[in-house]
Amino acid sequence: MSFGQSMQMAQKQVLAPRMIQSMEILQLPILALQERIEQELQDNPCLEQVEPEADESQSPDTAESADDSEQELVVDESSNNEDDFERLVNMAENLPDDYEERSRPSQGQIEADADRAFDQMANMTARPETLCDYLQHQLSWFGLEPDLRRMAERIIYSLDTNGYLKSPLEELLPPVPPELNGSAEAFREQQLELAQRALTVVQHLDPPGVGARSLRECLLLQLQAGHPFEPEMRVLIENHLEDLQNNRLPQISKKTGMSLEDINEIWDEIRQLKPKPGAEFAESAAPSVRPDVFLEKDDSDKYVVRLEDGELPSLYVSPYYRKLLKQAADADEDTREYIKRKINSAQWLIEAIEQRRNTLSRVAQAIVDHQTRFLDEGPEAIEPLKMQQIADRVGVHVTTVSRAVDDKWIQTARGIFPLKRFFVGGTTNAEGDDVAWDVVRIKLQEIVDKEDKSKPLSDDALVKELAKHGVKVARRTVTKYRKAMDIPSSRQRRDWAAGATAS
Repeated sequence: MSFGQSMQMAQKQVLAPRMIQSMEILQLPILALQERIEQELQDNPCLEQVEPEADESQSPDTAESADDSEQELVVDESSNNEDDFERLVNMAENLPDDYEERSRPSQGQIEADADRAFDQMANMTARPETLCDYLQHQLSWFGLEPDLRRMAERIIYSLDTNGYLKSPLEELLPPVPPELNGSAEAFREQQLELAQRALTVVQHLDPPGVGARSLRECLLLQLQAGHPFEPEMRVLIENHLEDLQNNRLPQISKKTGMSLEDINEIWDEIRQLKPKPGAEFAESAAPSVRPDVFLEKDDSDKYVVRLEDGELPSLYVSPYYRKLLKQAADADEDTREYIKRKINSAQWLIEAIEQRRNTLSRVAQAIVDHQTRFLDEGPEAIEPLKMQQIADRVGVHVTTVSRAVDDKWIQTARGIFPLKRFFVGGTTNAEGDDVAWDVVRIKLQEIVDKEDKSKPLSDDALVKELAKHGVKVARRTVTKYRKAMDIPSSRQRRDWAAGATAS
């Protein structure tokens, strides 16, 4: 192994804990982050929060000293933190003589804090297990190599609420390292092969059907070997799913040679499969939503995001334990290492929270800048937007954007929206302009709802009606979107209307 490779491995070992914690903190919504901080304050004696009354009475010199100490603390496992440790020991000599007595909480204060923490935990709503949580837990059952596991986790984070993977695998690949620009194509092929292997792993997790990219693939993944109708079910799903959905059983019988009785029986078996395997993880009751981001307008009438983190406590590394470091220097090695480890953990958390704030703010602002028309004019003006576009604009990886917007909400003048709401696919209209899927969907549904039910509009007629509303798309696009919205064909809509009138 070369010296450069050894250095690179050492750097990865140092960065891995920070990166893991930063990703976890970034993904937490504001309420979950508050819970995490409360737990850390209880678990780590070296982590403290600034009390409002203490903040007001604190002298400028003391406050400045605390700020400097936080900035100077550097976590670096490769050097075992000896330099930082000695600096902290020296800092302790500059503390007031009576600081230990003033910093150590009284027994009454300890009991009061414990009671308050217990009440908070008792009244805290348990966070339900999400689909991502459930799948991540299952990954630990496999002995996956690190690269394969990271790619599987990336796929899991990209699944929608129904358990489908709507993003192409190519969009989930990591960027090409600068040193590999000469062999970028080989790197992408290698990563794509890794992504395909990772997707296979995810598709073998529970619930069956998760990780599918289409309804057909979802149903096929749920077929069990040994089921008496498994071969016939596979044939119908692979080749005749649309015929089943449209009740064209005679055509299926003619093409397959199966009797109508057998087809009906197999169709009943297929109906037992779950078209939305991830839906069971959705909460039955609508959860309380607290926005992480608020939207305001500045003096120039420009939208500006503001993070709602004012209630998060201001954290710092305990000066009391910094003073104990001087005593620990003469104590046993275990005590010394314990204090160093807890100080490192406290500082890492402080840095991760600040990084979350910075990343979330930049990502949210980039989203708002792109969707200004939506905010001004409403949902019909939403623009097509992919996470990769925001990642490129902010200068981060697409998975960072995904974590930043996950379970985060934004308060706007038009209401509260999940940040993921602003990412929508689209199509290209007849004039070459991008049109968001939501725009087509809203207009298409509106036209169908208002049509004469005795004379429903054909897809060609829907194209003309959409053009009157400024949405110029091809007939095949209308057909594709109509089917995706589960809108029956004009003939089916006419038959249903006639049946409803007769009844």
